[in-house]
Amino acid sequence: MKKTIYNKVVGIVFLTMLFSHVAYAQNERNKALIYSYLHGWEYSIKAGLSIGGTSPLPLPKEIRSIDSYAPNIAIAIEGNATKWFGNDKKWGMTAGIRLENKTMTTEATVKNYGMKIINTNGGELQGLWTGGVKTKVKNSYLTIPLLANYKISDRWKISLGPYFSYMTEGSFSGHVYEGHLRTPDETGQRVDFNGESIATYDFSDNLRKFQWGAQLGGEWKAFKHLNIYADLTWGLNDIFKKDFDTITFAMYPIYLNIGFGYAF
Repeated sequence: MKKTIYNKVVGIVFLTMLFSHVAYAQNERNKALIYSYLHGWEYSIKAGLSIGGTSPLPLPKEIRSIDSYAPNIAIAIEGNATKWFGNDKKWGMTAGIRLENKTMTTEATVKNYGMKIINTNGGELQGLWTGGVKTKVKNSYLTIPLLANYKISDRWKISLGPYFSYMTEGSFSGHVYEGHLRTPDETGQRVDFNGESIATYDFSDNLRKFQWGAQLGGEWKAFKHLNIYADLTWGLNDIFKKDFDTITFAMYPIYLNIGFGYAF
């Protein structure tokens, strides 16, 4: 009986100390947030879905038509800090860190499109492809946006600035079908692929690790802590390395990210 009472007392003391510690930590956190707010600092986390594609601009003559497009599931998660300036706090600067995917699957009809295919025995064959091309892009990035902000009203703000990305994982691959490859140029030997016959390609090792571009966004304050946002990111350097010459034109990632944010 005494042991049972002792255990209950110890349990009550432990729970009291635990709740006191949690309450103290919460109180200190609230003080820190209030201090930050009074000095123009604001913190938020964001999560959303991206839709877009990796494309040359403008479309080159080699690409005759886009036959299908699927954006696939691309998720972005971000944490950022914003410093507002002046008494009215209309202008501010944001720095953040974002984990994001940029994916797409397309099918296109092309003519004299630079290609390096993998044949059935594992060897490579390079030349100009005319016919169908299916491409799958799935890249993951660690991105740092640096943005200038302007508050249009108490609920609306817009942002603009550069972003810098490091590719943590990348894939650019697919297959060709219903067409022919001429190697090494348009007057060379012709290799046909018809019916069920396809040939794969994989340019993943030729993707550039570091990328940068511009970001334009808008945010609406739905509730005290909940925001709805949309960010357009536009890559400004080729996704492929400088010495990669199989594809003869530059390709840029262009994506729209839409989601929700929580402001502390």
